[in-house]
Amino acid sequence: MNRSTIFILVAALVLGFSCQETKNLDPQESLVDLVDPFIGTGGHGHTFPGATAPFGMVQPSPDNGRGGWDWCSGYHISDSIISGFGQLHLSGTGIGDLADLLIMPTNKKVDLGLFGKQRDSLPYTSTFSHESEIAKPGYYKVDLEDSGIKVELTSNEYVAFHKYTYPNQEKSTFILDLGYAVNWDAPIQSSITLKDENTIVGYRHSTGWAKNQKLFFVIKTSNPIGEAGFVADGKPLESMEVAQGKKVGAQFFPKTDSGNVLELQIAVSSVSVENAEANLAAHGTNNSFEEIKNNTHDKWESLLSKIKVETPQDSLKTIFYTALYHTQIAPVLFSDTNGEFRLQNDSIVKASGWEAYSTLSLWDTFRAENPLLNILQSERVSSIVQSMLIYYEEQGRLPVWTLYGNETNTMTGNHGVSMIAEAFLKGVRGYNVEIAYEAVKNTMMGDIRGLAPYKEFGYIPYTSLDESVTISLEFAYNDWCVAQMAKELGKDEDYTYFLNRSNAYKQLFDANTGFMRGKSEDGQSWNEPFDPKHSNHREHTDYTEGNAWQHSWFVLHDVPGFIELHGGPEAFSNKLEQLFTESSEISGDNVSVDISGLIGQYAHGNEPSHHIAYLFNKAKKPWKTQEWVREILDSQYSTQPDGLSGNEDCGQMSAWYVFSAMGFYPMNPASGQYELGSPIFEKVTVSVEENKEFVITANDTSPINKYIQSVKLNGAPLERSYITHKELMAGGKLEFFMGPEPNTNWGT
Repeated sequence: MNRSTIFILVAALVLGFSCQETKNLDPQESLVDLVDPFIGTGGHGHTFPGATAPFGMVQPSPDNGRGGWDWCSGYHISDSIISGFGQLHLSGTGIGDLADLLIMPTNKKVDLGLFGKQRDSLPYTSTFSHESEIAKPGYYKVDLEDSGIKVELTSNEYVAFHKYTYPNQEKSTFILDLGYAVNWDAPIQSSITLKDENTIVGYRHSTGWAKNQKLFFVIKTSNPIGEAGFVADGKPLESMEVAQGKKVGAQFFPKTDSGNVLELQIAVSSVSVENAEANLAAHGTNNSFEEIKNNTHDKWESLLSKIKVETPQDSLKTIFYTALYHTQIAPVLFSDTNGEFRLQNDSIVKASGWEAYSTLSLWDTFRAENPLLNILQSERVSSIVQSMLIYYEEQGRLPVWTLYGNETNTMTGNHGVSMIAEAFLKGVRGYNVEIAYEAVKNTMMGDIRGLAPYKEFGYIPYTSLDESVTISLEFAYNDWCVAQMAKELGKDEDYTYFLNRSNAYKQLFDANTGFMRGKSEDGQSWNEPFDPKHSNHREHTDYTEGNAWQHSWFVLHDVPGFIELHGGPEAFSNKLEQLFTESSEISGDNVSVDISGLIGQYAHGNEPSHHIAYLFNKAKKPWKTQEWVREILDSQYSTQPDGLSGNEDCGQMSAWYVFSAMGFYPMNPASGQYELGSPIFEKVTVSVEENKEFVITANDTSPINKYIQSVKLNGAPLERSYITHKELMAGGKLEFFMGPEPNTNWGT
């Protein structure tokens, strides 16, 4: 090879590296443009593609009008019909509600008597093509094929904005159907009033997952309304100004002499029409639709920029930033601009100096979503805690799963306790700490939801309650969280009491089978017959939405003690390895649909599995954590609509990816430790505070180089397999050095 040839090759290599570096560090790259809100709208992700501001009160989005589990958000990518555009939506839940305040533009007069019916009978639905859809954070667009109308949606924190572009020479009209309902939702009483030629007000009271949901609204139109028709409970009304009843609706005919574009501004409130009008007055705007969209775009860009990843693989950026986007949608703003919000007992309370939040999916989010917010949104976390303390004052216990101010009692354990303890222990304390401690303690000293037998026996006997194993294990962790908070506050007696109670997990471990099992009141006999692969969803079972294989690993707080129950690290890691390599068959006649994303018996599609791969770190085999975490990252997430292996669950499914892709995970959130895994990005920069960054580099990381060879923290060798929250929030640099083979000496 001559010298000129060598020079050309070297120049090509340098140029190649330079181009790659430029791609990694491109300062012009918009992070918003990397997000694909359609990820999760297929499979069982249950996300919605519509427009929302970060943690916004409103989420205008298309609704297919079809009920069923995969339409919990109102929309599924497999559908080809739009029934309208609701203003409130749930992101990735396993139960369907909301989709309130359905609005749909059309170009013809419709049969009002068919309002509030099933989708096939509705007179205003339209087919659409996914090719005409565009979805970006804060913006959604679709073309309605039946009418030729282009629909665009955007929003800010309080107001939804609709823009309809009608074909020339066509009648411009839109419908409002308050009788429309899907899944668990059902209207109880509703009202629509044409207040003036540009203002529509009303309310919709409903029951469902949230038993007492009271929604008040105001709609401002860009063009004056010249004609209207109203319907109540299937009967068209003579009145052209008001409708009241259980299911009411209306069709409005704006004057469009000025053009073929109609814009709506919609604000809501849980308190009153007056508060909805005040929300609109404060956050509605004379700016153009494009300006509003751009403002929300900039808010998303700023938020997404809190974590900057560098990689030459655009698909990984799309998965990551879509995941980060999904973690910043819920919980949602619930207090009005004057601070008021409604509780489930119809009392009106006021947030002063903070904002109230609802949609608290705590069984899911305490695991990684809330820990991520403690890093990126600590001020908002304090407001979330204050919201929970208001719910505590009303109920005498912390919330379990709060939807529109209502306690739904959905799922097991008391993870409001875990969430508050974690925030407190990580130094997030913008609330009354003594009341917060009172709340976590009193919640765990109650008698409901299994606590009575738990306190009596030291575990929940399977004869006392379904899901006894899962609930007992979660209570044990909740107890440990109370103990840590008590210790920090110098409450030594409480610390000892709750720490002792947190040993409840030991009562349910069967050394003969290696599983957590249902135990009878005698403390000796197990629930028979026993099949660790058997699932019966949530009834007549010892496990929640899973089986013994998936639920026998929930000991976050005392992993060394847990390992000893198995006979030591080797026996423990062998059993843990078997979880991932066992056959994926699930037995039973009522297998939980939540068992998805299977790798062996590991089920990434449901939250109880999310910490499990990181347990190898504690069993002195961190290379096994690296191996299986990378397998989960590669196999359970993609850029496709079915790119989530299970329900998004208000950010938790995505939060697992955000953490794990960066290279660490809060296996025990309240411990203040993050277990190290297998980072997939060459460089990650996390803005932990203003003017303070934590930088993670992964030298030579690749699909092959997934094993840690060594680690440095701030230039010094790190031999442990975790970092602490204090180290993270102090800023600094974490350096991974990766290779194709395990280093069985590091981190053990």
